Amino acid sequence: MKLCPLALLALLSLAPTIQATDWTTPAEAAHFRTTPSYADTLAYLDRLVAAAPGKLKLEQYGTSPQGRPMVAVIASADGTFSPEAARASNKPVVLVQAGIHPGEIEGKDAGLMLLRDFAVAGKLPHLLDHAVLIYIPVFSVDGHENASPYHRINQNGPDSMGFRGQAQYLNLNRDYIKADAPEIQAWLKLWQHWLPDFFVDVHTTDGADYQYDLTWYTEDPHKLDPGVAAWQKHLIVDQALPAYEKRGHLASIYLEFVDGRDPRKGIENFGSGPRFSTGYVALQNRPALLIETHMLKPYEVRVRGTYDLVELLLENIGRDPAALLAVNRKADAAVVARADDAGASVPLTFKADPKPEPYALKGYAFSLTHSDISDTQWIQYDPSKPKTYSIENRNGLLPDISVAPPAAYAIPAQWTDVLARLDAHGIAYRRLDHAQKIAAASYQLDRPQWASKPFEGHLMLRDFALTPATREVELPAGSAIVPLNQRAANVAIELLEPQAPDSLLHWGYLDAIFEPKEYGEPRVLEKLARDMMAKDPALKAAFEQKLKEDPAFAKDGNARLFYFFQRSPWYTAQDVGAYPVLRLNADQTKTLMSESH
Repeated sequence: MKLCPLALLALLSLAPTIQATDWTTPAEAAHFRTTPSYADTLAYLDRLVAAAPGKLKLEQYGTSPQGRPMVAVIASADGTFSPEAARASNKPVVLVQAGIHPGEIEGKDAGLMLLRDFAVAGKLPHLLDHAVLIYIPVFSVDGHENASPYHRINQNGPDSMGFRGQAQYLNLNRDYIKADAPEIQAWLKLWQHWLPDFFVDVHTTDGADYQYDLTWYTEDPHKLDPGVAAWQKHLIVDQALPAYEKRGHLASIYLEFVDGRDPRKGIENFGSGPRFSTGYVALQNRPALLIETHMLKPYEVRVRGTYDLVELLLENIGRDPAALLAVNRKADAAVVARADDAGASVPLTFKADPKPEPYALKGYAFSLTHSDISDTQWIQYDPSKPKTYSIENRNGLLPDISVAPPAAYAIPAQWTDVLARLDAHGIAYRRLDHAQKIAAASYQLDRPQWASKPFEGHLMLRDFALTPATREVELPAGSAIVPLNQRAANVAIELLEPQAPDSLLHWGYLDAIFEPKEYGEPRVLEKLARDMMAKDPALKAAFEQKLKEDPAFAKDGNARLFYFFQRSPWYTAQDVGAYPVLRLNADQTKTLMSESH
């Protein structure tokens, strides 16, 4: 059949429209064999935003160490594109993050599909009528572009995967509290700007084989405000997950096996904390969900599973947005009010609940054989034989070490690294206008022990002896007074309490306090030791007893001399181990706050 010129011209004029309405994502076009580059990801997002400017907005919130733009998509049914507008319209803000570990990239491709179906495809037009979505397609952008087929030996596709570390070889999901990486510093500014109401972090598992296509984790209720914990459980366990499984999926709580070579020995808590995304968000009084798709399922299954769960989460939040906003407001208010509670206690560390719960693990049959290579047991699964195991679930935690929070902390002006970390986290403080002498509570720290090898660019302080102490000091002008009647007080406590697992002390920012700067020559210490023993028979007896009980000490001439120097005023005058951060009571806080700006 021949077309007349006018009909042919009309058909040709439609070609760009037909082409423009093809919203197949790059992963879909590749049948999920590959995942797009960062440039191709941004190009697809640019097309989406251009097609739906009233629903989508692309914003750069940072720059990676290698100079790449770090972007987030703001999505809203009615163009609510700012935190002020979200608050004014009583819409909760949901932050969904993909690619913090760029080899685990399902969240990126699921997010592109979800944004398309919301903004231009007409499939989910009302998904964000009552909420605002902030979507980070790739968090670790430099790691994403450092792609290789050989980065994740445990994982079934895509063909090439990003690298777990960013360009400075830092694992961003161990950096939230210490905030060394430029990416985390940018993320913290984004967090403070929007103060999201709910957070989702998308990953892929390592570890065992089992039937589930997705596992999930939330922080233990003891780490959360009770209202936040209850809301979180209702959303995830009561609403989203049953609907998720009705779509043909199978989900499990996070599976950290006690013994990776024998899943029958049960599961335990993996040890989350404020260095991790969800652990940090808990300090910010917000609910959070860690998604871990199963590494051995096909990439398409993992992407579609992520799509379905995130869609269901947003759908259920949109049905009752006021409930989420209310629990978060109440949680923030409770932290602020705690500053006036003399009997308040804040847990710093957690221990395993000694009472496990039963759990039905939907796994596979497996065999255990002795390996002549590793000289250990080699587990081999048989996915053709599904099998359910009754195991112990030891995920539950209980508070261990707790602390009574002060009314405020005082940080001398010279500890600039500490103040920089407070700034990174948006912790409010005031600076003293002039020097102030004060006697305040603090700690004396002794017998420090460091880890034997570095971790995330730091040699961690592993252990120390802590003794409460009162210290008379002069705080220089410019010293910081950090009141704890602020919503982010839990972050300040984690940073500044020495026993907190992710304190700045543990990360090594205060190592210098353990280093004596003045020493005694051996010939001088010989005389000092004799003089001290002559004046103090009990000291002489203790020294002689240590010689008998500690052979290594007895053989070390320098240690024997240091024994006396350490107990002399020549050493104690150096304040070795004196923790520089002071704990202020309410009266001290009121006085110092009145003389600060």
